[in-house]
Amino acid sequence: MSQFNIAWLPGDGVGVEVMEAAKICLDALKFDAKYTHGDIGWEFWCKEGESFPQRTIDLLKNSHAAMFGAITSKPVKDAEAELVPELKGKGLIYRSPIVRMRQMFDLYTCLRPCKAYAGNPLNYKEDIDMVIFRENTEDLYAGVEFSPVPDELKATLKKLSKPFAHFAEIPGDQFAITCKVNTQKGCDRIIRAAFEYAKKFGYPKVTVIHKANVVRATEGMFLETGKRIAKEYPGIAMDDANVDAITMWMLKNPKNYGVMVATNLFGDIVSDLAAQMVGGLGFGCSGNIGEKLAVFEPSHGSAPKYAGQYKVNPIATILAAKMMLDWLGETEKGARLEAATAAVIAEGQVRTYDMGGKATTLDMGEAIARKL
Repeated sequence: MSQFNIAWLPGDGVGVEVMEAAKICLDALKFDAKYTHGDIGWEFWCKEGESFPQRTIDLLKNSHAAMFGAITSKPVKDAEAELVPELKGKGLIYRSPIVRMRQMFDLYTCLRPCKAYAGNPLNYKEDIDMVIFRENTEDLYAGVEFSPVPDELKATLKKLSKPFAHFAEIPGDQFAITCKVNTQKGCDRIIRAAFEYAKKFGYPKVTVIHKANVVRATEGMFLETGKRIAKEYPGIAMDDANVDAITMWMLKNPKNYGVMVATNLFGDIVSDLAAQMVGGLGFGCSGNIGEKLAVFEPSHGSAPKYAGQYKVNPIATILAAKMMLDWLGETEKGARLEAATAAVIAEGQVRTYDMGGKATTLDMGEAIARKL
């Protein structure tokens, strides 16, 4: 019997291809695991009206961890249009399966390390080492949305919120509302996770990213929680920055930042910027981590225009596999995989098209595997 049960969720588009490259590396490491395929993504939305089928949910409930490729997501009307005829008009509404997965399994930490590996021609600057902690279950991604806006909600907001008076007379079908929902528990545990990581790996500072000067209720709570938790870690400095300003300072002085923590949407934005600074989304690995389950993925999308061409860089997915190994306690294998990846990048003999070369997705996976 294998030591680990791994849910294998390729998803859509190039997700299938980059997962193949990661599997080559995991096999070369002789990682003792049973991989079980799970259905997820656009194909299953179109033919079943469900992008995250119950059978896949059940698979995750019986897995130690999961590797996830990428999914295609489209706006509500486009999603409705692509359903098979017998499902149209049934009131089905598409919702991102990865967002649902994060909430259903309480994968509250989105961990995104962004490291500049020596020899990568796409590095913005050398020696960048940023780690972004993004709250993963709340905020503007909570899914609490209204379009059109019901009269009952309009009346309640008019009664409770003076600023809403500006919108109160607009017909409900002429505007939309998305609720930004943040909880004290959510703020506390993601900020605490960032400080614990800094403590464990020797980072001297945690930067709390927010927009508390304008979004006072939710972002204000996030900032105040950061200040409170920072007092429990006297050996680690805390600073804070508005999300718009941090994008400027990250570009100007990237070596001033190590561990950063933000609410869901702001963390998503900042982590993509950080990924671009170390080579682009082809290098952006991500872990969705909870207490009992973690799901690891590249942070890029399904890139439908490249599907089937095997030209997308799989390093983000391979580094996500390294994160999975670490989370499972297989740190020696994780270190070997990262070292092999770094060696291939440094040598520069195998480069995918984004790196200025002609290597295929599988060429890169095989080159890293040979180093193992």
